[in-house]
Amino acid sequence: MRTRNKTMAIVLAALFLVIFLATPATVAAAEPTVNLGTTASFAVLAGTTVTNTGTTDISGSAGGDVGVWPGLAVTGLLPADLPDGVIHAGDAVAQQAQSDLTTAYNDAAGRSVTENLSGDDLGGMTLTTGVYKFDSTAQLTGNLTLDAEGNPDAAFIFQIGSTLTTASASSFELINGAQFCRVFWQIGSSATLGTDSMFIGHIFALTSITATTGAEVQGQLLARNGAVTLDSNTITNGVCEGDATPTPTTAATPTPTTAASPTPTTAATPTPTTAATPTPTTAAATPTPTTAAATPTTQPTATPMPTDNEELPQTGESDNYIVIGIILLGLASTLALYNWRRQKR
Repeated sequence: MRTRNKTMAIVLAALFLVIFLATPATVAAAEPTVNLGTTASFAVLAGTTVTNTGTTDISGSAGGDVGVWPGLAVTGLLPADLPDGVIHAGDAVAQQAQSDLTTAYNDAAGRSVTENLSGDDLGGMTLTTGVYKFDSTAQLTGNLTLDAEGNPDAAFIFQIGSTLTTASASSFELINGAQFCRVFWQIGSSATLGTDSMFIGHIFALTSITATTGAEVQGQLLARNGAVTLDSNTITNGVCEGDATPTPTTAATPTPTTAASPTPTTAATPTPTTAATPTPTTAAATPTPTTAAATPTTQPTATPMPTDNEELPQTGESDNYIVIGIILLGLASTLALYNWRRQKR
């Protein structure tokens, strides 16, 4: 009886091992990003006015547009000051951007909270991907470090009940793949960025935003109902590195087209010319290099293969686990059969 119980324990252990190995490991997903919609091209967007003093540089690969709606006033900025964008003052483009800003604001405000930091100073903290809440005000008086832990898709969302204030010379540090384009600040009232401070992320302010003298921003200043006030600032609205996906697609398309076009054209031209000579016509048939030209065409087609191969290791890994499990199960069954026969004797 004792031997039978021991055998059953071995069989159950083997079955448990098979199930454990066959179950893929789950990795905690990073906080999803916030969809910016048409606001993505705006470095600055206000509800009433945009006012600038001094020389402010506004640019960015995602777009350097400046807009206001339903207000109409943009002062202190000229179209020439926006190398990567245009001014949208009270037009349909700014109106749509304000609508999308409201959607993004509500999205960020509705996320489940990872940690409540009410009463704490963001200066000196190191935070990983997640949603961080301040019931009322939030302040940054030193350096805030954002750690993506090796995941470039990691997003950082801050929900602030009323105001955000950053001190003079306050700063940010992004480590382990963290990207400024995946940092979002949902602010229930207004934001004030300190003199010569450096700020990271997209600000969604319900009322207004003030960037004091010399403040630098990597991201966006987007105010729903109030004004955006600038003073000799540098604002860069760039794209995430991972968002460069369209580039490979465009590059892949022209390559096959170019390779295919010249081959038939060249082959068609020499053939009629040589055909005028009686005997060389046969020699002209030799330029079957046209078929050889088809060979390079096949090579670009094979390019997508690496994409498929990336998935192969995962499939093979799961298969290996299953095979190992089956072997272990077989060994356990053999052992059970052996013990059963031994008992019968």
